[in-house]
Amino acid sequence: MTRFIRIAALGAVLLAAGAATPVTAANITEPSAPVASATNPAAETTPVIATQQVDNPYGLDALWTQGDFVARGTLATLVIMSVATWYILIAKLIEQWRLLAHARSANRSFWKAASLHEGLKTVDEKSAFFYLANSGIEAVANHDGTLVEQIDLNNWVTLSIQRATDDIVNRLQGGLAVVATIGSTAPFVGLFGTVWGIYHALTAIGIAGQASIDKVAGPVGEALIMTAIGLAVAVPAVLGYNLLVRRNKVATEKVRGFAGNLHSVLLSGGRLASLPLARATVARVA
Repeated sequence: MTRFIRIAALGAVLLAAGAATPVTAANITEPSAPVASATNPAAETTPVIATQQVDNPYGLDALWTQGDFVARGTLATLVIMSVATWYILIAKLIEQWRLLAHARSANRSFWKAASLHEGLKTVDEKSAFFYLANSGIEAVANHDGTLVEQIDLNNWVTLSIQRATDDIVNRLQGGLAVVATIGSTAPFVGLFGTVWGIYHALTAIGIAGQASIDKVAGPVGEALIMTAIGLAVAVPAVLGYNLLVRRNKVATEKVRGFAGNLHSVLLSGGRLASLPLARATVARVA
C-alpha cells in the first residue's frame, strides 16, 4: 500500500511539472534570416565616371604656348597670309561687281544722250566710265590752242583714252600679285614648319634615347598642323586668283568696248556742250 502511494505521488509530481512548462509551436525559435546591410556593396564598388574634359596637349593652343619663336613666327606668317588673301578677294570681288554694274548702266543710258556732256550726267561720278569719258572729252577740248596742237587729233585722243583705260585696268589688277604670291609660297611656308617640327621630334628622340610616342607626338603633331595650315592658306588663294583673273577679263572687255565707242564719237565730231563742268569733274575724280 505504501509503495502504491509513492508511485502515485511521483506521477502527480511529474504531471504538475509538465503542466507548468507546456511545449508549444510558438516556443520553438527558428533561425532568422540575415539582416540586410544598410549600405549596398554594389553601390560602393560602382566606379565614378569622370566628366571633366582633358585639354588636347597637341592642339593649336599648345602649338602657340609651347612652341618656340620659329614655330610662332611661322604660324603668325600663315595667319597674316590668310587674312590678306580673304581681304583682297572680297575687296576685288566687290570692285568688279560695281564696275560691271556701272558698265550696264553706262551702255544703257550714255549713248542715248543728245551730247557727250548730257551723257556724262547719266553716269555715276565714281565709276570708271565717268573717268574714261571725261578723259576723252578733255583731250578734245584741250587740243586746240595748246602745246599738243601740233599732235594729230586722232593720235592725241587715242593716247588720252588709252592712258585712262590703262589706269582702270591697272586698278583692277591691283592686289592680284599679292594673292598669286601667297598661293605659291604658302605651301612652302607650311613645309618649313613641318621640317622644323620633325627636327624637334628627332631632337626629343635623341635626348630620350628611345622613340616613345610621348616624346615624338608633340613635335610630329606640330609638323602636321603646319602642313595643314599652309594648304588651307594656299588653296583659297589659288582658286580666288583664277576667279579674279577671269572676271577681270570680262570687266576689261567692257571698259575697252566703251573706250572704242567713245573714241569713234569724239573723232566724228560729237557734241561737246558745257565742257568746263566736265573738266572740273575730271580733276576731282582723277
